[in-house]
Amino acid sequence: MRLKTTLFPLIVILHLLFACKPNDQKSNSIEGIWKSVGYGKILKIDSTTYKYFDITSISCIPSKQGDLSKIKNSMELSNDTLAVKRGYSVYYYSRVNELFDLCNQKDTKANNPIHNFEVFADTYKEHYAYFGLNNINWDSLYSTSRKKINSSTTEIELYLVIKKMIDSLKDNHGYIEPTDKVYELAENQNNADEKAEQQKEFGDFEIAGLVAEHHLKENLTKDSWLVKWGKMEGNIGYIQINAMWLFADLKLSDNLIHENGFVSTYVNEFNKLNYAEQVEMEVEGISSIMDKVMNDLIETKFIIIDVRFNGGGQDEVGLEVLRRFNTDRRQIASKKAKHKNGFTKKTPIYLEPAEKPYTKPIYLLTSQQSASATDMMALSSMELKQLKRIGSHTNGAISDALQKTLPNGWYLSLSNEVYTDNNDKHYENIGIPVDFELNYPEDRQTFFRSVAKDLEKDKRNILQAIEKLQNE
Repeated sequence: MRLKTTLFPLIVILHLLFACKPNDQKSNSIEGIWKSVGYGKILKIDSTTYKYFDITSISCIPSKQGDLSKIKNSMELSNDTLAVKRGYSVYYYSRVNELFDLCNQKDTKANNPIHNFEVFADTYKEHYAYFGLNNINWDSLYSTSRKKINSSTTEIELYLVIKKMIDSLKDNHGYIEPTDKVYELAENQNNADEKAEQQKEFGDFEIAGLVAEHHLKENLTKDSWLVKWGKMEGNIGYIQINAMWLFADLKLSDNLIHENGFVSTYVNEFNKLNYAEQVEMEVEGISSIMDKVMNDLIETKFIIIDVRFNGGGQDEVGLEVLRRFNTDRRQIASKKAKHKNGFTKKTPIYLEPAEKPYTKPIYLLTSQQSASATDMMALSSMELKQLKRIGSHTNGAISDALQKTLPNGWYLSLSNEVYTDNNDKHYENIGIPVDFELNYPEDRQTFFRSVAKDLEKDKRNILQAIEKLQNE
């Protein structure tokens, strides 16, 4: 989750491009209607509330809304451009004259399969950033898939067509989430003729727990199941970070956790927060843990940070961890988003320093399962001279996930951004390289099983790699 991207009728294009003129409101007021530069969003602000809409050329779907006072401090107005800050990201909006007509109309085709398919296609054509990189002929893929959709198409059929398209696009953050019923029926249909090989399958947290239990001679973990830390033999510090989200203190109900599970309960409460609150509370959570970690490990000879089993979440969580080893504010990357036939202007990304940074050597363990926000952490680590990466390259799912909603209520996400290092090189798909290669298997379960099969060998390989790097 990162829990770390059209088919335009001509008349609608003309409406979007030319009918939206700056209104007559005072330039110093954020109240009014704002259209995002890239990202396909409308933001409506009045004196006390805000409301976001996801837009395409054929749809306008309400998304997040809330109390303006809770996000107002994240906004900055300059003439008719509104900058909205979220974490290290800044999103720009241009003032428009009025809310688009589609936003004021009830969508009478909300459950029409053709309409939903076209909104999906419109969104991808407008925002997906990697058609060229992945050698995708969008027109051909669209045409072939569109022929499979008609007014009688069932929800399961629609889901399977869209899912197959996303798979073909090789989008690292491409995802379509239908209702639970549709998903379960589709999975049953897909698996009806398959006989799964009976092998032990490990979850991310399960394999991480086995590794931490074995590798730590002195386990110092306190009040955390997402971060494990302590000391290995020889006064070596070890920090294992198993997610880049789930750190916010949301005061969750024990009864709801028992009934629905922790993650589902967390997500339901998390989605009630505005974007700024989500980032702020996640960072507060990991920061509190890292205070304890660094206090416990400050006297160690060096530190190993293990994110091999971390599938991502919030970029800012990974940067808050990395900040503890940084002496000066420094630019660590840039990003831009797909916009029309090009991209938005680049946004520089900075890593802030710690008050008392740990400046001894750091070794970051990564694998091809280190994805999304963990990719971003690895990308940022390239600017820390005392840090070396060991294992295998990361997953390469570096773009943020642009989240959208289809008219029928299904959730959609796609990769719409390009992140680059300070040399303007991107690592989407190829991942962040390591300084010492341990040749981990690419397949998730094969990798997990290889580690679980011989935990002592896993530890020995890591320590031998560090020794060789130190002797270079």
